[in-house]
Amino acid sequence: MTPMNRIDETRPFIPVRIAVLTVSDTRTKKTDKSGPLLVGMIEQAGHQLAEHAVVSDDAKAIRKQVKRWIKDPEIDVVITTGGTGFTGRDVTPEAVKPLFEKEIEGFSVVFHMLSYQTVGTSTVQSRACGGLAHGTYIFCLPGSPGACEDAWNGILKPQLDNRHRPCSFIEVMPRLEEHRKAAKSKSAAE
Repeated sequence: MTPMNRIDETRPFIPVRIAVLTVSDTRTKKTDKSGPLLVGMIEQAGHQLAEHAVVSDDAKAIRKQVKRWIKDPEIDVVITTGGTGFTGRDVTPEAVKPLFEKEIEGFSVVFHMLSYQTVGTSTVQSRACGGLAHGTYIFCLPGSPGACEDAWNGILKPQLDNRHRPCSFIEVMPRLEEHRKAAKSKSAAE
């Protein structure tokens, strides 16, 4: 393992199940580019696609779909694409952030660092974010294929690989629900 290659090849790869949600008033599964791009990168990395859906830029529709997926114990990660700008119809962060039990602030920071290298100061027009809910990772990406590629290759692909060193999202997954287990044990003891 060289300093640039942070993947420990001596460890076995653990695939996770990822759901992809395209948020758009103008795209369909046939015309969407970012959703299929994410699906392809997910599968190429060795992960499993749990589901791919398209919903309109409507906070209730977005929240309903993401909520359904985070309640599904077979889904480990939800990635949305679209609706992270700041026009009137861009409501993905407003729809999803209330579901977060914990926000992953570093995701947005690193996303903007990577995006700045590609689109310069235009990155400030994105409200990309990440968080945790019910033991599920949630990442909201912009709708452009370039932004999805930057986020996947620069952050998500390595962090969703349990072999990534010194740490990854995957190795802490078994501990994401500790607070619920502790609360159940406490109430059972009472």
